[in-house]
Formats: sequence, structure tokens, C-alpha cells
Amino acid sequence: MDVIAGIDWASEEHRLCLVDAEGRRLLERRIRHDEEGLSGLCRLLAERGVCRIAIERPDGLLVDRLLEAGLSIVPVHPNALAAARASYRVGRGKSDGFDAYVLAELARTDLHRLRVIEPDSDETKALRTLTRARQELVRARVSVANQLRAELERFWPGAARIFADVDSPIGLAFCERYPSPEDARGLGERRLQRFLARQRYSGRRSPAELLERLRAAPQGRNGELELEARRTVVLRLVASLRPLVEGIRELDSEIAHAVRAHSDGAIFLSLFRDPNTSLTAAELVADRRQSRPLPALGRTRSRRRHVRRGNRVRQAAKCVLSSGM
Repeated sequence: MDVIAGIDWASEEHRLCLVDAEGRRLLERRIRHDEEGLSGLCRLLAERGVCRIAIERPDGLLVDRLLEAGLSIVPVHPNALAAARASYRVGRGKSDGFDAYVLAELARTDLHRLRVIEPDSDETKALRTLTRARQELVRARVSVANQLRAELERFWPGAARIFADVDSPIGLAFCERYPSPEDARGLGERRLQRFLARQRYSGRRSPAELLERLRAAPQGRNGELELEARRTVVLRLVASLRPLVEGIRELDSEIAHAVRAHSDGAIFLSLFRDPNTSLTAAELVADRRQSRPLPALGRTRSRRRHVRRGNRVRQAAKCVLSSGM
């Protein structure tokens, strides 16, 4: 008799539901997210002869433990679970126990719409760790950079606009050297030229053009104490951004090395024209369990082309995967 499981995972306690081939509930149980609970869960599923397990996520410690125990995992997208919930019960709201039952039912009746995931190799897990860590650092960098830009706009807008990105190396160097209008009082073309030379500025704008951009920005009106406080905030934000920018740069190098050393790396790298492209290829290799669309980048023509190109790359990756990788 086929036994199918649904697990509604949580940070501290999971809900388990077992159903038979006819959809009858065989067992419902709470599982603690600790070593005793996970070990007992694996033993229980093996003893019951569970043929597949539906869960809302394709990765994580719980999924890794189940895969290590030789169990078949069917990831279900949260949106699919939300849509199916209404078919089994009238009313609104979320119940962990009920969701575990719906997950088991989806694995029983809709397996043809789902995909059973395979255990990843150690090199794939390592690559996923690097790419996920980079994504978190990028989110942190964007958050702090937005805070820095907002702070500059309150009293020193020119510093936020003189270069394209406030969190670029030269943007951070400028904010560190000139964190307030008072610090830039004597800044002229010659001094700015020397600053640009030290930073190895490769932009196309001359010092005169950059100065014009700096001086054209509106000027704040701040008292002495407020100005000093805002100057201190800018310096602290710059100090917070520097390790994030450096950490992302170092991870980029490690990811490039890891994807080229991966057994499937050459296949995914071949999808890109630029031989130096490695980050997107690494994310495709690392996240093959998931099918995530590229984020919308805006409505400009160039960004629409970027989205279409990214979608074509992901479609090509799906074809590679479906061919037996």
C-alpha cells in the first residue's frame, strides 16, 4: 500500500500527515525540530514505507535529512498550496495540520505536475552556500547603501550624485574623504583630479564636469551640531559598507572558481557568450531544485531585453536538466 506524507515545516515544530493511496488519513503528528525529532521522523517514515513526501521547500536542513535517509521529496510551491487549500476546505485561514494534509494530497493526486528532487552532490551544496551568502550580502549592501544615499540627500546631495553609485569604490572613497560640505569647501579641479588619480577613476567625466554635478545639487542648511552628527553618520555608514563590498568581491572570485571546478559547470557556462560570466551560471547550477524567474528590472527597453535574455537562459537550462543531467 502506497503511503504518502505531507510535512508543513516550521522553525521549531513541524506537522506531519500520512495518507494512503485513497486519501484516507493514517497518522498526524507534531515533530520537534531537534535531533531527536528529526531522527525519529526519518525512522517513522521508513517504517511506514512512505513512498514520497510533499513539503513547501526544496532545501534546508529538514529536506537534507530526509534525502539522506533515502526518502523521495516533492517540493510544492507555497502558491500552489494556497490555491489547493480552498479545494479541501471552505473558509479562510491557515492551519499547519491541515496544510500537511493538503500537501500529502497534492503529492498523491498531482504528482504529474510536480517534480521529485534528487540529492545534491557536495560540490553543488558548497556552490549553493556561496551563492546564497552572496545574495544575503548584496541585500545588506543595498539596504545600507540606500540608508547612506538617503542621509546624503538630507544635507549633502551632491555627494550622492557626483558618481553613479554611492556604494561603488570611488563613491565610498569620496564620502569618506568628503563626508560633509564643510570637508569639500576647498575642493577644486586640481584637488579633485588628484583624488580621481589616486582612485584610478575610469569614468568619462572630467573633473570640471564632476564638480559641476556636485555644485549643481541643492545645498542643505544645517547647524553646527547637526552637521557634525550627520557627518558622523555618513562615516559610520561608509565603514559599514566597505566590508560588505569587499565580501561580495571575494565571494565573486570564490564562486567563479567553484563553478568552473563543478562537474556541470562547463555545461552551464557554455550558455553565455561572455567567457567571464560565472555568477548566473553558478546560481543556475546551485538552484536546480528550484525554478525561480528573474526579478523584474523595470520597463526600459534595455531592461526588458535583459529579462528576455535571462528567461531564455533559464529555459535553456531547463532543457539541459530535462535531457538527463
